[in-house]
Amino acid sequence: MDRVGDIVVVGGGLAGGRAVTALREEGHDGPITLVGAEPHVPYERPPLSKGYLQGKDPLESAFVHPAEWYAEHDVELRLGTRATALDRDARRVTLADGDALPYDRLLLATGAVPRPLAVPGAEQLQPRYLRTIEDSDALKAAFTPGARVVVVGAGWIGLEAAAAARGAGADVVVLEYAELPLLRVLGPEMAQVFAELHRENGVDLRLGARIASARAGALVLEDGSEVEGDVFLAGVGVAPDVDVARAAGLAVDDGVVVDAALRTEDPAVFAAGDVASAFHPRYGKHLRVEHWANALNQPPTAARAMLGKDAAYERLPYFFSDQYDLGMEYTGRVEPGGYDRVVVRGDLAAREFVAFWTSAGRVLAGMNVNVWDVTGPIGDLVRADAPVDLDRLADPDVPLTDLAGG
Repeated sequence: MDRVGDIVVVGGGLAGGRAVTALREEGHDGPITLVGAEPHVPYERPPLSKGYLQGKDPLESAFVHPAEWYAEHDVELRLGTRATALDRDARRVTLADGDALPYDRLLLATGAVPRPLAVPGAEQLQPRYLRTIEDSDALKAAFTPGARVVVVGAGWIGLEAAAAARGAGADVVVLEYAELPLLRVLGPEMAQVFAELHRENGVDLRLGARIASARAGALVLEDGSEVEGDVFLAGVGVAPDVDVARAAGLAVDDGVVVDAALRTEDPAVFAAGDVASAFHPRYGKHLRVEHWANALNQPPTAARAMLGKDAAYERLPYFFSDQYDLGMEYTGRVEPGGYDRVVVRGDLAAREFVAFWTSAGRVLAGMNVNVWDVTGPIGDLVRADAPVDLDRLADPDVPLTDLAGG
């Protein structure tokens, strides 16, 4: 492969920051430019709904590197401007400010954008979203004792924000369309754990809620009742930011389609993080995972591939959450309804346990709740893809490392 010269990374989140780091670590000594729509140097987003929103962690802890790192490593930052067009024939990226950047290799790390609250009258409600530092700052200021906070959607962002609001003394209502929070991700057995957690912490959790319309200061449900509030947060999911990729003719299917090396059908263009629908060798299909671990770990794979080295992204999906006094980690992947039993080891009532989703005796995924230093053995069980003794799996006295060995 010819020597790689100019590299442009489009996206100023964690994936972008990790990509420029990995490129330098892998020995690329040519020009690198990072384009970010936000005015900030690259940062991680989990603190925005966790420690930073709760007032526990300083903002500085969210940044991938201090600002001076980029100059020290000869990475040019083009912040506060978006990439608006990609000319694949000329290998140029056009920016909103009119500049055009040449590239030999391009990484799309454009992430995702919040889905809007699509109900009549939403513009009168002026719902808030949680994706940026400014969003988190605004919510932190609004979460005050006695404030009436209404969260639409009981996914991870909605529940973490609800926990932060309750921690600040706000009155919280969570409206969820499904019968349980996190139902699609966790299934009914473990989703119930989070329903009970929030209700015990004073959240008015309304499940099966159907929103008909909105007006200033209230949501109107299909049964005619109204839910009034001072602050309305829409946590109804995100969509991959694929506009530039689609306009450039790249394959898009719930994200920018890439192979296991995170390469598009254009050998000069790659994608990583929330925007990438990447072929996963273990699962034999394309996956788009909207979690921190992908944004953290995919870019080094992309960097190696961009520089002509052998690379494939094969890590198991992983995510984590902190809500009240519950901390959890989840390793693996389960399609909705794609398991036949959930095996629990530990104390479910005390919320100190590990849950395993199994099918035909094989461990598909595991979630450790307030039990630590077990993600490695859980991952080994998932990767083993072999039947285990489920009674021993449920027994805390049997080391997980013994099960992973067969």
